[in-house]
Amino acid sequence: MSTVTLQEKQSYRIMGMSLPLFGIVTAVVLIATYMEVLPKGMIGAFALMMVIGAILNEIGSHLPIVKNYLGGGPIVIIFGSAALVTYNFLPETSVEIMSNFMKGEGFLDFYIAALITGSILGMNRELLIKASIRYLPAILGGVVAALGLVGVVGAVIGYGAKEAILYIGVPIMGGGMGAGAVPLSQIFGSSLGVDPGEMISVMVPAVALGNAVAIVVAGLLDRLGKAKPYLTGNGELMELKENQAQVKEETKEKEKKATIDLAMMGRGLLLAVSFFVLGSIIGKFFPQVHSYAWMIISVAIVKALNILPREYETGAFQWFQFVMTNLTGVLLVGIGVAFTNLQQVIDAFTIQYVLLVAVTIIGGVVGSGIVGKFVGFYPIEASITAGLCMANMGGTGDVAVLSAADRMKLMPFAQISSRIGGAFMLILASTLLKIFI
Repeated sequence: MSTVTLQEKQSYRIMGMSLPLFGIVTAVVLIATYMEVLPKGMIGAFALMMVIGAILNEIGSHLPIVKNYLGGGPIVIIFGSAALVTYNFLPETSVEIMSNFMKGEGFLDFYIAALITGSILGMNRELLIKASIRYLPAILGGVVAALGLVGVVGAVIGYGAKEAILYIGVPIMGGGMGAGAVPLSQIFGSSLGVDPGEMISVMVPAVALGNAVAIVVAGLLDRLGKAKPYLTGNGELMELKENQAQVKEETKEKEKKATIDLAMMGRGLLLAVSFFVLGSIIGKFFPQVHSYAWMIISVAIVKALNILPREYETGAFQWFQFVMTNLTGVLLVGIGVAFTNLQQVIDAFTIQYVLLVAVTIIGGVVGSGIVGKFVGFYPIEASITAGLCMANMGGTGDVAVLSAADRMKLMPFAQISSRIGGAFMLILASTLLKIFI
């Protein structure tokens, strides 16, 4: 009688593992979790987050309505992980391990560094140059439409146009929590003569709920792109003319032929973290702009000037693909555990408040999509990057939105929205306060 291995026993797989093998791995990790002997640091964090992410992704990928209209696996991973923490299904020690891995040990920065460096260096050079020049108008179109629409609806339903713009519209479009709501609360507090802590308590529900709505809308836009193919570039931001389309196909062929090289991926890893460090150095001298933005600018300049040999660009691109393929689930669990306060989202659910948050997101999507189309972008990609990535919760929101929309390669443009666009919103908020007060 032949021996049946765990790998041969089942054809259905999770993370490439047969069900029996994945079940054993899951049991080991969960036993350690509830015995509170899960190793601290990246070992324990990776083990638990990969297991949770894989399970929740399977659930989200098979729920009929969720998988087709609400973003599928990614949205279930984020809010499912947040629910595990909110309702105390996980021991506090394991929550601390995962939260510290995301925040204290910088896994979010590590992930975003790989995505930004690899996706920019893997882009077509001509496309990068042309798209960057046209991107700011798409952001402005989204911001104007979002603030205008929420102001009109706020006035109509009795909430107040000024209040809707300042306390809901601006925080949502402001670049997230750390780079948006926190500095905005300081600006509002000093201008209005109130405690910034009081202002941030007003803004946090808008930012949190806006982030949740943006993730859902991202999934819906992906669904719309499948139904209306002429609206989307399937991950390409800019509409390509015939000669550019040929370049695009040639680039794809090169990527297909590029054999995975482990040493080359190691060089890609080094390039990713080095560009992140460079952004931090420049940010030290010019703190008005976030270090992420300086990293994007640095990588884009290197790509535009064609400084790096092709093999290094390929290495960075392959490292980006590895990280995106294997570690996105881990990151989404971290977003749910460390950055998503489910109770704040739930508490904000009044009909009036949800309506104003929703119209802000809709305004951002429609405005950026229309202007994006006008300047030569695909409307859905413009709406996702210049619209939703202005309206989500910064870096974590970018990952969640792009994952829900299945367009992770647009991370550089998403980060431009969150960082440079977020800085623009701080200036705009100061101007609006002077007008309204």
